[in-house]
Amino acid sequence: MKMQTSNKTVADELQELVHNAFMKALGDRLPESFQATLQRCADPRHGEYQCNDALALAKSCRQAPRLIAQSVQEALPEHPLLKGSEVAGPGFLNFRLEDAALAERVLAQNAASSWGIPQVGAGKTVVMDYSSPNVAKPMHIGHIRSTVIGNALDRLHRACGYHVLADNHLGDWGTQFGLILMGYRNFLNEQALAENPVQELERVYVESYGRSKEDPAWLDAAKQELVKLQQGDAENLALWQKFVELSLSEFEKIYSRLDVRFDLERGESFYNDMLAGVLERLDQAGLLEESDGAQVVNLEEEKLGVCIVQKSDGGFNYATTDIATVLNRKEEFDPETVIYVTDERQQLHFKQFFRVVEQLGVEVNLQHVWFGLMRLPDATFSTRQGNVIKLEALLDEAESRAMALLKESRPDMDPEEQKRVAAAVGIGAVKYADLSQNPQSVITFTWEKALALDGNSAPYLQYAHARIRSVLDKYAVQFPGEDAEASDLELKEDLEHNLAVKLLQYPETVVAATRRMRPNQIADYLFELAQMYSSYHQTIPFLKADDGVRQSRMRLIRRVADVLQAGLKLLGIEAPERI
Repeated sequence: MKMQTSNKTVADELQELVHNAFMKALGDRLPESFQATLQRCADPRHGEYQCNDALALAKSCRQAPRLIAQSVQEALPEHPLLKGSEVAGPGFLNFRLEDAALAERVLAQNAASSWGIPQVGAGKTVVMDYSSPNVAKPMHIGHIRSTVIGNALDRLHRACGYHVLADNHLGDWGTQFGLILMGYRNFLNEQALAENPVQELERVYVESYGRSKEDPAWLDAAKQELVKLQQGDAENLALWQKFVELSLSEFEKIYSRLDVRFDLERGESFYNDMLAGVLERLDQAGLLEESDGAQVVNLEEEKLGVCIVQKSDGGFNYATTDIATVLNRKEEFDPETVIYVTDERQQLHFKQFFRVVEQLGVEVNLQHVWFGLMRLPDATFSTRQGNVIKLEALLDEAESRAMALLKESRPDMDPEEQKRVAAAVGIGAVKYADLSQNPQSVITFTWEKALALDGNSAPYLQYAHARIRSVLDKYAVQFPGEDAEASDLELKEDLEHNLAVKLLQYPETVVAATRRMRPNQIADYLFELAQMYSSYHQTIPFLKADDGVRQSRMRLIRRVADVLQAGLKLLGIEAPERI
């Protein structure tokens, strides 16, 4: 029987099949809210999927769970995916999948433009707000998690069919610019500006800030320069624009190395003219209160304190800008969801302004994906400026260490290819060290773990991918003219069956990782797939296999390589063909 492909995962189809069997077996005895659930079997000897719902239903259905499971099993119809089922223990339902159906699905999934990933986001717009460095300051290691996690979530949502607008909400406005303007005019080194503009802008800011602490007249002058900028003074505005352009140019170099792209780069300044309107709208909604000369929204009853929207000196703050940003995004893009990726220290801020937006009646789902901080062992890096490690230095050292490993392991590799692979391996190692962890965990970064070839690391996965590509190259040389893709895919070994099952779990893993905002679920999946392939590689002959079997195995391992490559791409990590 020819099985029809669909936009459902194998787990989705099996869950629907099991749910219908529950409905047929138990009917009106089921709670109205009942929905059958499946989970993957921890031990493949018991099958691929398991349903434990019979245990939970025993009380409401007034029947032993094992008897419930047996009646559901009897109600299951024949299905091309299903090889068999069994009732185990007190009432577990275990399911085994059919080899022929698995093989057909693996090939269909690989050929599909969406990799068989259900397009759950089709027709929905999501704004991703991440990275967000400050103008006139170099990106440092504190930016790596927001940038890397945000970009992975960006890619995951696109893979699930969402229309994504990635917005780099730059810190390009505020009181610091008065000090920068003063520093620029008094301390600037033109040569240093030409060589490293953002670093020089930061230096003049630091010097100007230090001067302001010692000299009240200097601070007053900086405040006057800020007022002139805010009032549209042509000279200050031109300098500010220069600072923004120089910063964006330097940021782009980092983003290019990280393979990160944005659809929008709107700084705080973009919303400056909208802030007074935010205050007016809050007032009309009856939300504004005065507190010590400041305008606030009182959230004390909800144990969120007060949200200050206008300071006593008449200035606005981050909450006001963020509310204006949401209102503008709603009007211009009408997103279903806006996702913010920042560190854990901003949780109260987001809870406050999310609640204010809700009280204004704005219909948009706001989500704060917060992450723990990244820590570094002492003396990890050779380049330090104070206690701030520049992101550029981190990436340079990553590539340098990867290059050293390549020169040792692959001295025969072309120097240009060595450079490309070192960049892919080094930067991939940094990203994966972050993305393989629960975002909310505090990470202690070490080079030993990040660059390990025998653990849960990007180099391990990249090597697994390159290893398969090498086997396929050898196959092409040893069997010229033989087209493995024209042969059948047959799963004759248990390891082949397990690999096929794992490949078909890729789409459901992508959807789950997207819904839970957990890129580490993709990392876990890829590591498990690579480990499974390693066992297969060490146990089963490929190139020495019999005719017919050989071609089938080439087809299977090609799919493993393709999924490893696709999964790494979702994490923003390149999978070189050769390592």
